[in-house]
Amino acid sequence: MLALLMGLAFAATPAPQSADAVVGRWKTPVHNGIVEISRCGASICGKIVTSDKLRANPNMADAQNSDKSLRGRRLMGLQILSGFKQQGAGWYGGKIYNAEDGKTYSAEVTMSGNDQLNLRGCVFKPFCRTQTWTRVR
Repeated sequence: MLALLMGLAFAATPAPQSADAVVGRWKTPVHNGIVEISRCGASICGKIVTSDKLRANPNMADAQNSDKSLRGRRLMGLQILSGFKQQGAGWYGGKIYNAEDGKTYSAEVTMSGNDQLNLRGCVFKPFCRTQTWTRVR
């Protein structure tokens, strides 16, 4: 009986995600954005592929950047995720750049299923906000 219960407990536990589970294209809830996450050595990084605003103006520049010298760079293709280290089932210690306000925040990425991830960005803890991104097939 104990073996049966143990077997059921293990069957109900979700399998750990592979290191590459976050790799792919993800739809963000802001402006129907698409971000492509890929491996960058031992880390992951993510770049802007498109959004509603970029479909309307593909040459949109990074006009809100706090560094005035970067305000002319194009948003399409811009790397916004970097510096993550994998720990268990998540990626921590990274950064996310928010083109809406031109600032960079600490970030972490965790999977919440095969086709959803949670991206948590923080000014500093506990001042954080989490977005759920959905995999694009």
